[in-house]
Amino acid sequence: MEEAKAKRRLSILCSHLRPLGASDSGHAPTHLISSRVSNSDSETENNKKNLHQNDCVFCKIIINESPSVKLYEDDMCLCILDRNPLSHGHSLIIPKSHFCSLEATPPSVVAAMCSKVPFISSAIMKATDSDSFNLLVNNGASAGQVIFHTHIHIIPRKAHDCLWPSESLRRRRLKLDQDVFKLVDSVREQLSVSNDTKNGLTGN
Repeated sequence: MEEAKAKRRLSILCSHLRPLGASDSGHAPTHLISSRVSNSDSETENNKKNLHQNDCVFCKIIINESPSVKLYEDDMCLCILDRNPLSHGHSLIIPKSHFCSLEATPPSVVAAMCSKVPFISSAIMKATDSDSFNLLVNNGASAGQVIFHTHIHIIPRKAHDCLWPSESLRRRRLKLDQDVFKLVDSVREQLSVSNDTKNGLTGN
């Protein structure tokens, strides 16, 4: 009995540590993946939950309380198929800790997510026979963010797929007028303020 329990725990551990792009048979998973930990692992699971929001669908996926189709997983992030894809293979890279927006996400976490983009996107393009992809972040409600847990979209593309209507619009050249220079000054001022705040240089 103890040997069987030990094998089960080892199996669960391996499923979390290795990328989930292939099963033992060498084929990609074709079903929703959702695993539960044994009672002996409940303390570790409770510690993980402290990093998550109870009402966040991505947090529930991360702690295996909600099903998803996982493509890749490591210590910092995971990649899943989007439940409402814009194209075949549309996927999301999600950090394992909860951050409601990109600006709230630590640079180290953003770096960890972005470092996986070449590796994951290459695999997705090959699997979907695509030759391109869009890398997209919807940051804020006005930009189309629906789930307020930072995530990056990888959207496979093919020639003439007409996915974005805006791609057919003619873009206007930037006019170097007074409004543009005001914009530049304003952005630079905000960057300076942000940098001073980060370095603790704000005066009292």
